[in-house]
Amino acid sequence: MSKVEEILAWDPSKEKGLHDPSGKGDKIKLIETFIVRPRSWVFCRIETEKGIVGWGETMLDGHSDAVLGAFEDFKTRLIGWDPLQIEDIYQHLFRHRFHRGGPVLQSAIAGLDIALWDIKGKTFGVPVWQLLGGRVRDRVDVYGWVGGDSPKDVYEQAKVRKEQGFKALKMNATDGLGWIDSPAKLDAVVERVKQVKSLGLDVGLDFHGRVHKGMAKQLARKLEPVEPYFIEEPLLPFQVEEQALLYRQTSIPIATGERIFSRQELRAWLEAGTMDICQSDVAHCGGISELRKIGILCEVYDVTQIPHCPNGPVAFAATLQVGFATPNFTMSECSWQMHYAEEGYDLMTYLKDPSVFDIKDGSIGLLTAPGLGIEINEELVRKVHAENALTHWRVPVWRGPNGDQREW
Repeated sequence: MSKVEEILAWDPSKEKGLHDPSGKGDKIKLIETFIVRPRSWVFCRIETEKGIVGWGETMLDGHSDAVLGAFEDFKTRLIGWDPLQIEDIYQHLFRHRFHRGGPVLQSAIAGLDIALWDIKGKTFGVPVWQLLGGRVRDRVDVYGWVGGDSPKDVYEQAKVRKEQGFKALKMNATDGLGWIDSPAKLDAVVERVKQVKSLGLDVGLDFHGRVHKGMAKQLARKLEPVEPYFIEEPLLPFQVEEQALLYRQTSIPIATGERIFSRQELRAWLEAGTMDICQSDVAHCGGISELRKIGILCEVYDVTQIPHCPNGPVAFAATLQVGFATPNFTMSECSWQMHYAEEGYDLMTYLKDPSVFDIKDGSIGLLTAPGLGIEINEELVRKVHAENALTHWRVPVWRGPNGDQREW
């Protein structure tokens, strides 16, 4: 057999990674994925030969089917691997592809990685934060959403959120905008911030990449007097130099990172001085393993973590676990009763005990059960998946009055 034929005939399932030298370690037996509502959340279930089950979660707006395709590859590779060797598995999945990283692969790795940390915590009978070096705080602050995709009724919604225990909120800054649009459209943004802050709440503004460079600097200037908590994704996630310039033009903290998928990608943003807040999402950036490393890297640059997390209960629990153990972690996004939640499907839907996410004085208390600290209703997950397995949520297309496409 020639060398080329040997390469083509190589079976990735023959590589089984590092194992417990005593021969008594556990092995991955089964990897399953589920599509659930709302918005095509992808849940991952890993079962070991010793019967330990770990849950992970990922999602990638409009591309859940692509993430599931990556999982099909994982299933051919990882059966028989030691689930406790998380870093060995991560390195294998990230490095041995030649084409590394990117949104699809990193999101798929994230779901798998979270499930492995859940298994490791359950194996040793401790919460994940204990495995990350122990806790540095007893509670993690969280913020909720108001206003919807096209922001409106923010004052009344903010009053409800305050009653629910939130002290900080976020809302979309604008509807769709042209590349250069009327400055008058920006005045309503300032007014909405004033309305929410009149209730004694802090509020961040998500520009969502909708505001192009010429308008972003105008909006940042208009917002200076009303002091939003932060502005998020003021520019698109490939405009490093442009955001560095904007950073020097405003005193408002700038947040970005939900569409930056690894430390390697993040490096240029940190070195250019583009952000005060890193928003890497545990369900996109490679899971608990990479989110933790990103936090350590950010600390060097005096950048805090406020992870993006408009996701389900598994990703939220994973984010909180990192938050309990990371010094420069400020707060987490929380999707409870967010605008895209469908009737009957929300952050709490798939939990057997939703009280673990009770919000008091703007924060959530320590998760103390082994692993991720939550219990998933597997029967419901399987039922919803059976009803929605072929349904993949797609990002809406926004157009201006002349039919031109705009950023969502």
